[in-house]
Amino acid sequence: MCDGPPPSRPDDPADGTPPSDVPLHLLVQEVVDYAIFMLDPGGRVVSWNAGAERIKGYRAEEIIGRHFSAFYPPEDVAAGKPDRELEIAVAEGRLEDEGWRVRADGSLFWANVVITALFDEGGLRGFGKVTRDLTERRSAELALTERRRLLAHLVEAQETERRRIAWDVHDDSIQAMVAVGMRLQLLANRLPEEHADALRTLDETVQEAIKRLRSLIFRLRPPGIDRDGLADALSGYLEEVVTEWGLRYSFRNDLEREPPAETAITIFRICQEALVNVHRHARATTVDVSLASVRGGVLTRVTDDGVGVSTPPAADGGHGHFGLMEMRERAETADGWWTMRQEAGGGTTVEFWLPVPPAGTGAEPVP
Repeated sequence: MCDGPPPSRPDDPADGTPPSDVPLHLLVQEVVDYAIFMLDPGGRVVSWNAGAERIKGYRAEEIIGRHFSAFYPPEDVAAGKPDRELEIAVAEGRLEDEGWRVRADGSLFWANVVITALFDEGGLRGFGKVTRDLTERRSAELALTERRRLLAHLVEAQETERRRIAWDVHDDSIQAMVAVGMRLQLLANRLPEEHADALRTLDETVQEAIKRLRSLIFRLRPPGIDRDGLADALSGYLEEVVTEWGLRYSFRNDLEREPPAETAITIFRICQEALVNVHRHARATTVDVSLASVRGGVLTRVTDDGVGVSTPPAADGGHGHFGLMEMRERAETADGWWTMRQEAGGGTTVEFWLPVPPAGTGAEPVP
């Protein structure tokens, strides 16, 4: 009968952790997420781990003794890249690189490579090489970059079409209606008073239509975000348009930096549609707009003190009203989200978030 736990081996720690004399090469050998191997001073492979076999596709007996240039595309070999990387590693102690590498079956993968020169008292002993397969990450990054590029082109196309419509309305429809108004005024001055009043009333109707068309042009034309920035463009719209509707407003800008043009224009257009909805449907007296940098993007809120939402947008996905659908689609096309809710004390909040790519990774600016 035992009086206690079975005795431990002298080299087994009492807490159950692995013994300190387990060879490090066993750990390296079993790693499968990284290709870890050694090169001799001439660049020939002298060791090979499980990760190297998984990532590069060679069994140890197939690759040990071969020059590591076998992992490089032919054009890199012809340009002398493998030997140049060893020279840099010797001169600087290590080299890190990303680029295409070749598997045993000839397929390419995108690799992050670190080469470390190993020295002892006798000089250069060889190189340690660690390779990671980043193909999936690179594909995701390229897909995101392409999506941003397409979004920029979409926003540019939309703004160009808006600009064209605004010019057509200004140069054609408004000018024709101004001419009609002038003729009505001229004719009214020549007719007896009983007929002149009817013409003046008609002229007033024409002038009111001209005013509405000019308001439409203001909504259609590009907001000058590339020149003034999102906050100034939105503040200017609130001052010039929202106050004309008889609404009081507040505006808060907590942006840490200016978003790219395509993101800024998308935010402006969603805010614009939300404010138009407040004017047409909310019977509000005050509207509050805020911008804030949140979780790598811009969080925007438009809150009014009106009658609230008659039908929750979740009930039909926002598809019961074209303006709601447009706002949601704009946000989701830009990889963001959009929501609308009724506040407990009355009124409605439109809230949406759009991601902002890190500086230097966005698509080309929208003119």
